[in-house]
Amino acid sequence: MPVELTGRDPGRPKPDVPLLTQATCHQLQIPANDLIDRLDYELSIRVYLGDAFPRLDFDAFEPVIVAAMLGARLENDSGQVWFVPEQERAITEIHFAFDPENIWFERIRDICVAGLKRWQGEVLIGMLDLGVNLDILSVFRPGQQLLLDLYDHPDEVKRLTEEAHDCWHRVVEEINGILQPVNPGYSDWSGIFTDRPSYMLQCDFSYMISPEMFNEFARPELEATCAKLPRSFYHLDGPGALPHLDSLLTIEELDGVQWVPGEGQPDCSHWPAVYQKIHAAGKKIQVIDNDFDSLDAVIGQIGTRRGVHKYMIRKSIDEEDAVRRRLEKYGLE
Repeated sequence: MPVELTGRDPGRPKPDVPLLTQATCHQLQIPANDLIDRLDYELSIRVYLGDAFPRLDFDAFEPVIVAAMLGARLENDSGQVWFVPEQERAITEIHFAFDPENIWFERIRDICVAGLKRWQGEVLIGMLDLGVNLDILSVFRPGQQLLLDLYDHPDEVKRLTEEAHDCWHRVVEEINGILQPVNPGYSDWSGIFTDRPSYMLQCDFSYMISPEMFNEFARPELEATCAKLPRSFYHLDGPGALPHLDSLLTIEELDGVQWVPGEGQPDCSHWPAVYQKIHAAGKKIQVIDNDFDSLDAVIGQIGTRRGVHKYMIRKSIDEEDAVRRRLEKYGLE
């Protein structure tokens, strides 16, 4: 149960450097040390309660940053990061290979090194939101192209999935090699802390395909990644992804599921059958709403608090007394 309160006086002026966000991540002229100083200020205005801890989660680079490391163009003119292919090519002409001199990999490596030097393990530097699986391929075969490829070029899709898988794990190994042993553990954008390498997996592309296609094109790579990672969760995003839940729950090495109802849907407290199915399969659960009530509801629905993780709750420091009272209910302060 991690809770962050914002509004603490950090005791120092705000650095005159833009905060690293999706809108500013392209400003490569800003030294990594300056970015870390600005991020340190942001972490210093927060109070960490319950199971919260100061961390850098790299959400400024958005999901599927691996695509940029494989040659896609990062665009953020809208203030949000998107990835597009430098040129559209036939699927047979696309090949993925890890390049340690890629500009985005080098930038993130420099930020990691600067963060370790500044924090010396007092802040956990989390893994990038790398993107996985068919989501990476969909950057290079946008729109309906990848959907048609599943019919027209299934072997090429599988080839590229394997190539992306190898590059993905190379990036993870390189980043963890930089961070350890100084980094105090492992985490990612989900905020789940572990003492061994972990990741929040996903395949948002699965929203558009049948369970049969999911099992043929997405599941094998997910299984392979779960087998390689000591800890793994899956980001199940929206009702269109629910048809794949049964398949996911049979992946033995998958440790848990984060269910996200999606925009315009009832909050997490309104999906008891989903949480009961996840719990019955012996998997852990992450509840993602920004309140305590949904957590109470899910605990009531599955009958236990064991194996349940709450996504970060963020409140104002003015609410500290009320938040502490709620945390006391769970034996936390």
